[in-house]
Amino acid sequence: MEFNATEAPTAKGAWSLLSSAPLVCYVILVLMGILGNSVVICVVGEDIVRKQKGGRSSDMILVNMAFTNLMVSIVRNLLLVLTDMGIEMLPSKVWCQVLMGIWVWLRCANVWSTFFVSAFHFQTLRRVAPPVASLKRGPPPSLLMGFGLIWTLNLIYSVPAFMFSTKGGKNATETLMLVSSTTRPLLGCLWNFPSVYSGLAFATTSMVIHEIIPIVLMSITNLGSLLTLYAHGNKHHPTHKSEHAPVTNRVPAERRAAKVILALIILFITSWGASVVSVNYFNYNRGPSSAYMLIIARFSNSAFIALSPFILAVGHRRLRAVLKSVLTCKCN
Repeated sequence: MEFNATEAPTAKGAWSLLSSAPLVCYVILVLMGILGNSVVICVVGEDIVRKQKGGRSSDMILVNMAFTNLMVSIVRNLLLVLTDMGIEMLPSKVWCQVLMGIWVWLRCANVWSTFFVSAFHFQTLRRVAPPVASLKRGPPPSLLMGFGLIWTLNLIYSVPAFMFSTKGGKNATETLMLVSSTTRPLLGCLWNFPSVYSGLAFATTSMVIHEIIPIVLMSITNLGSLLTLYAHGNKHHPTHKSEHAPVTNRVPAERRAAKVILALIILFITSWGASVVSVNYFNYNRGPSSAYMLIIARFSNSAFIALSPFILAVGHRRLRAVLKSVLTCKCN
């Protein structure tokens, strides 16, 4: 991202390093994100539609997270690949404002959708009675409210991207980058804040709201889920099982779900943490390693999107079955 575009050979040279093997690896990573999340949406979504009653809230949350992953891959990462391959796309100022707003909106929604997975599991384990939604058709109102808040609040947050972005020239390079949006002047679209201080204030706010806070919250909720399962696992007896028993009596299944969510969080923190370090190194320390840090940011931004479907397949029965059938057909 950029504030008042200037020529910066170090930053500009970063992308010239993606000319052979690194570019191929990045293309594979982007394609994995598109194909993997498409499979999650189709398989889990078909399972939701096939079952008539409610109670599939966890699958709906997984589909929502996979949808944000897929949209970021198509709307942002795929365009990065096309421009690296030499396809020149220079939108107008209006289109830059629209695209920048969409990029910020999708990236932020992707972060909070990932947190929603951990928060919902923690809330499910804390529940001491069967959900009312299981007795009637349709998703619970609290779930719909959660989806509405994620998409609406992040749309409001992305308003500055519609306002303070503009079209840059062919030689435009970054002087200010934001983690919650794109990490380069994609398609020549740049940040154009009124002042340096307002740009840094927005970048700092973005890092706190959409990086630090969700990472802390998802870590706390997942730790709470693991501790809850550990406590109930120690005092779990077959005599406690009944039709109206707490959901935490399903310790083995819930423990497996907690481990899958823990793996997602570790992957999220690793990939986004590497991106945060790389981007802030570029923002505040333009040393000789800036070019390589930008490449690390690009790969780390796509790592979670590409690898999360495989982690979900480990813990989701339906995804596991589809994956096994595909591998069996290929082996035969």
